[in-house]
Amino acid sequence: MSATLATVSYIGATILFILSLGGLSNPETSRRGNLYGMIGMTIAVLATVFGPQVTAHGYAWIIGAMVVGGSIGLYAARVVKMTQMPELVALMHSLVGLAAVLVGFANYIDPAAAGVYQGAEKTIHELEIYIGILIGAVTFSGSVIAFGKLSAKISGKPMLLPGRHWMNLAGLLVVVWFAWRFINTHTVADGMTPLIVMTVIALLFGIHMVMAIGGADMPVVVSMLNSYSGWAAAATGFMLNNDLLIVTGALVGSSGAILSYIMCRAMNRHFISVIAGGFGTEGGAPAAPAGAGAQPAGEVAPILAAETAELLREAKNVIIVPGYGMAVAQAQHTVYEITKHLRDKGVNVRFGIHPVAGRMPGHMNVLLAEAKVPYDIVFEMDELNEDFPDTDVAMVIGANDIVNPAAQDDPTSPIAGMPVLEVWKAKTSIVMKRSMASGYAGVDNPLFYKENNRMLFGDAKKMLDEVLVALKT
Repeated sequence: MSATLATVSYIGATILFILSLGGLSNPETSRRGNLYGMIGMTIAVLATVFGPQVTAHGYAWIIGAMVVGGSIGLYAARVVKMTQMPELVALMHSLVGLAAVLVGFANYIDPAAAGVYQGAEKTIHELEIYIGILIGAVTFSGSVIAFGKLSAKISGKPMLLPGRHWMNLAGLLVVVWFAWRFINTHTVADGMTPLIVMTVIALLFGIHMVMAIGGADMPVVVSMLNSYSGWAAAATGFMLNNDLLIVTGALVGSSGAILSYIMCRAMNRHFISVIAGGFGTEGGAPAAPAGAGAQPAGEVAPILAAETAELLREAKNVIIVPGYGMAVAQAQHTVYEITKHLRDKGVNVRFGIHPVAGRMPGHMNVLLAEAKVPYDIVFEMDELNEDFPDTDVAMVIGANDIVNPAAQDDPTSPIAGMPVLEVWKAKTSIVMKRSMASGYAGVDNPLFYKENNRMLFGDAKKMLDEVLVALKT
């Protein structure tokens, strides 16, 4: 393939990637966006493999690597459950970071690159290598820790070391010092020492940064690491003089940064405060109320599946708020069956989605789309909050923090000011939970004790199956 044809292919792939991002911004066009992305990536890979930069003797290695990587990806796609998607995404981000580190070192020690760059060009190229490895190492280690937290292999509690900010500042100064050392070396052997030291510090920084972030902030972490992986890819593109990698990395990096900003706004959090140390506990133990305003008033009123079905049967307007508990129980298909049955009976059923519901952005939308829930009845939080006073039944399935009235009523709460779905304003709210344990933020929820709230305890799938049976009888 000629250089001109490779360039044209790269331009086409870039356009498809942009169309892909546009498609993924809306559930109704997300399938088309995915298709654009897959076609664009296929064109990009083929143009690179058969482009002028790859020699004939390298095809065997490339094809072998593609077979191995493709087989692993296909296996993961077949066996990974939808509830495991957040940790899979974090793991994929780690591979992008690791690739940036390995490419950086390979590019630096490549004998063919020696003597190609001179003077200012050499300095710029070495800075590209240094920054690329730095971003890649932070992305790799941070993503591995995020994978551990999301999969419950590592505690969800934030690890806040004494003087952690000073430690981070000291690490940054050392990295800057070794950057100066690195670009002023004259041989590859001399440059390896500062490069290795910086890589170790970057790996430790990635671990420290994500360990300090609490479980409740993990949706922000996933989008943040997505942004980092994009900038790591862009840095790799600069190292390899690959325009497509630069553009694609910049697209991923910038879109990830915007998404992180949206997530922070949805949680009333500042990005810097998330990085400095987020809140959240294991998510399994009862949490003490955060302040005086959060003291529960009254007792919990339990409800049975048959009684829940009766309330739904008599309702005219129903809003369902899904959360991570629905994902864990794999209850989305039963939720669809209940929704279909109620809509056939003339009940107006809608879904309210909080931007940070689940463990990653868009988690609930993906689950509902998988269960064939119509896109036109799935709404964002801001679109539905005004409708709760006119809602007969608001049904919360495995959500906690995103429906916590303490965010509005208790200024001392850790989630104070966080926008939430105001389900307590409905005539009746029903919260489905396994127990009275706190949510991922470790904050008590006064919603459970309100007079118009009912608690349907048990596994969400089992309870919803019982509700469905009762509805049909």
